[in-house]
Order: sequence, then structure tokens, then C-alpha cells
Amino acid sequence: MRLRTALSKLVTAIRMEYILIVLCIALALRAPNFFTTDNLLTVLRSVSMQGLIAFGMTLVIIVGEIDLSVGAAASFSGCLIAWLTQRGVPIPLGALLTVTSGYLMGAFTGLMRSRFLVPSFITTLALLTGLKGAALMLTGGFSITSFPPWYAFLSSGYVQGVPFPTIVLLSAFVLFHLLTKSTAFGRKVYAVGGNPEAARLSGINVSMVRTQTLAITGALAAISGIMLSARINSGTPDAAQGWELDIIAAVIIGGTSLSGGVGTIWGTLVGVLFTGVIANGMILLGIPIYTQYVVKGLLIFAAVLLNRARAV
Repeated sequence: MRLRTALSKLVTAIRMEYILIVLCIALALRAPNFFTTDNLLTVLRSVSMQGLIAFGMTLVIIVGEIDLSVGAAASFSGCLIAWLTQRGVPIPLGALLTVTSGYLMGAFTGLMRSRFLVPSFITTLALLTGLKGAALMLTGGFSITSFPPWYAFLSSGYVQGVPFPTIVLLSAFVLFHLLTKSTAFGRKVYAVGGNPEAARLSGINVSMVRTQTLAITGALAAISGIMLSARINSGTPDAAQGWELDIIAAVIIGGTSLSGGVGTIWGTLVGVLFTGVIANGMILLGIPIYTQYVVKGLLIFAAVLLNRARAV
């Protein structure tokens, strides 16, 4: 028991920020190109779209839910806006419709959870498969390339030397940090995740809070899907395949508890950067792609163990 307590204290004292710094130093020594401005901007750009969804996923996990459909939702959203654009719908209107569809998909998961007691794990697993099929139906199994040249700015544009996706990510970080720390909604999220029954007895609409977090995450997945379609200049059915695991891993690595009630947006940002740096470092070091998948799997496993050790 003493050994377990000591181990728990040691794990709690380990901060991901320090591990990230050590990792960056190690990569800088092994890969000379790592600490260049261009590469660091590449890392920030590469994690921006998944990071945006990760902020919403943090809220979802804090309230004790999970969303496995975010990758498929991002792919579907990219295909949807491409399909709408192909049919003459102005891109601003198409983007609004796409984000609204993402919001409604998240709200649907919350409705199934609150009204029919269907776990979000089950609903989003069904959505994952259904949205993949819907994306294939929209595109006929092929990529849709119907965007004007300026559309690429959403993923590859710069503002004062900073990639536009990075600006979106950092703006979202500030917004969600304030949301969780300085608003009544943020306090309700932690209350519901910590003890749903106590939150209900204190007058909090538990179902509404859960639904709102899932709906917000659905909207963020749609925004990321739009940015992704700008990056590859097409709506592609499998463009964001596997994103859900990377996003959940980043959130857990950042310290959010799978049991609910614990987590921070800052920790998620660190977790997103950590996974991005790992991926970038493996590419610079020439590690084979199949080995990269093994490393990602080990990272997820280690993150879960770390999460459990913190809970002891």
C-alpha cells in the first residue's frame, strides 16, 4: 500500500510539460532540422485540426462521456462542403450548413443518451460507421475537387508569418480555457463529471450539459473537416480516418480522467503538442510508418496507465 501511494505521488508530480521539453531537447540533438522555424510551424499546423477537436473532447470526457465519431464526422464534413460547393452553394453558406450538421450530430448523441439511456460510446460508434457510409454516398467513393483557389488559405495561409490553422487553434485554446475556468457552464461540466447525482440535486440540468458538450465537439469536428478539405483541396471520404484515437490519446495524455470530473484545456494542449512532436520526430528520424503505429499504440497504453496511476 505504501509503495502504491508513493508511486501515485511520483506520477502526480510528473508534469507533461516537462516531459515535452525533454522530448524536444532530445529530438533537437538527434534531428538537427527539428528546431528550425519551418519545422516548428509545421508541427503547429499539423496538430491544429485535431487539437481543435481535442478541446471539445476534453469537455466530453470530463462529463463522463466519449465520442468515437469525430474522425468520421470530420471526413463527412469535408465531403459535405465539397458536395455543396459543387452544386453552386456559396462557401460561407456551405460552411454554416456543415458546422450546423456537425452540431446536430453531437446533439443527437446527447439526445440518445438523455432520453433513451443509450451510452455515448454506442451511439458514436454507430455514427462512425454511418458517417463513413454517408461520405461515400456523397462522393461516390471518389474525391470531390470543387473549391476555388482562395479556399486553400484556410489550411495553408499565413497571417503575419503564423499559419492560419495555428491561429485558429490558439484562439480556440483561449476560448475554451476561459469557458472552463471562468463561466457557469464550465463549473457545471466539472460538477456533472465529478458527481452527476449531486449535480442534479443542486439544480443542474445534467442531460443538457452532456448534450451541449457533445454538440460543441460535433461542431468542432465539422470545422476541422472544413479546414482539412482546404488542406487536401478536396472532399475525401477517408481523409480523417483514425483521428478519434489520436485525439482521445492526446486528451488523456494531457491529464483528463476517463472517469470524468478531472481535466484541463491547458493539459490537452500539451497532450496535442506531445503527440504532434512525437509524430514529427519519428518522420525526421526516418522511422518506418508501421513502427510509428506501434509507437502510437504504446503511447495510448502508457497514457491510460498514467491516468489510472493518478487516480490511485
